Amino acid sequence: MDAGENSKQAAARAALAYVPESGVVGLGTGSTARYFIEEIGRLVASGRDLCGVVTSEQSRKQALGLGIPLLGDDDAWDIAVCVDGADEVSAEFDLIKGGGAAHTREKIVNRHSRSNVIVVDESKLSRHLGEKWPVPLEVLPFGLASTLKVLAEFGRVTLREKLGLPVVTDSGNRVVDLAAGVIERPRELDQALRSVPGVVETGLFCGRADVVLVGGPDGVRALTPRRS
Repeated sequence: MDAGENSKQAAARAALAYVPESGVVGLGTGSTARYFIEEIGRLVASGRDLCGVVTSEQSRKQALGLGIPLLGDDDAWDIAVCVDGADEVSAEFDLIKGGGAAHTREKIVNRHSRSNVIVVDESKLSRHLGEKWPVPLEVLPFGLASTLKVLAEFGRVTLREKLGLPVVTDSGNRVVDLAAGVIERPRELDQALRSVPGVVETGLFCGRADVVLVGGPDGVRALTPRRS
């Protein structure tokens, strides 16, 4: 395992300190979240009374394989803590998420969690969002070309593909990556993008992190945003 993966794993393990003795845990999606789900599987196997709410079919498959009981997608959740990764974290603790094309479901679970813990390695930290990562958008297939034309007013748009095939979300929608440059006002951009008909959700998570655990060569740092 290389240094970056070690840092991700260390951050994921540090997030266990925020997990209740019993209750519901939001299970994120992505490379760092996978390490956290592994740790929850070990806790459940040891007898801890925990169950999960997953943010993607990928995470569902992993959780079920580890024996983690899951709540239904349409349940009324009371989630104690959600632990998830991020593609970019700004100095203001705003996030870009969606590298795994699960940002809509991640944002729903985030909203219904009493606490949100973000686990990353140091490479994900930026002064401003957009320095390292485009903004992922989940977009309806209906009217896609027309929607892309409107989104091009905000920056360069790219329909995400993998191995030459379209990337499709678990809800059957397309993923568009918007390179808008350095984002000085992410909340305003988030609102503007969500006002475009056809855009289901953005990967901008503004004011949604309660603590950010950053893994690095010297261990894990816990960063906490100031709340006004």
